[in-house]
Amino acid sequence: MSALTAHLDVPLNQGAPGTARRAVVAVLLGWGFRDPEWLDAAAVVVSELVTNAVRHGGGCVALHVEAHGERVMVSVADGSSVVPRRRDPDDVGGRGIALIEALSAGWTVHNHEGGKQVRVRLHPCPGATAAESGTSREDAA
Repeated sequence: MSALTAHLDVPLNQGAPGTARRAVVAVLLGWGFRDPEWLDAAAVVVSELVTNAVRHGGGCVALHVEAHGERVMVSVADGSSVVPRRRDPDDVGGRGIALIEALSAGWTVHNHEGGKQVRVRLHPCPGATAAESGTSREDAA
């Protein structure tokens, strides 16, 4: 089975999470993932990953999405080697990791070009998968 992949360089500004959310949802829709609740969960995960990378990461922020059948991974790389951790929520933040954990099947952190890459495995999308949709790499580009 071949993989569908998309790579986006994210602008380092306050609008980055929204831009990334919209781009990932558009890519996933193009690949045949149609469940609205699943897409909403994916959008929140992307938003939290990008928000953390812009706020705490530094350097360039790169977003990568890949689908292997029903398995979808979303990852964000940034220039900081500091590993994200859960913290108590306050007026400024602290809810991101809890949201990611609630909306995904798991997450990991890997060293990446002097910084880190946070990889999140999304729950399987109900109804359809990229493999079932008939979408090819060329159709998704």
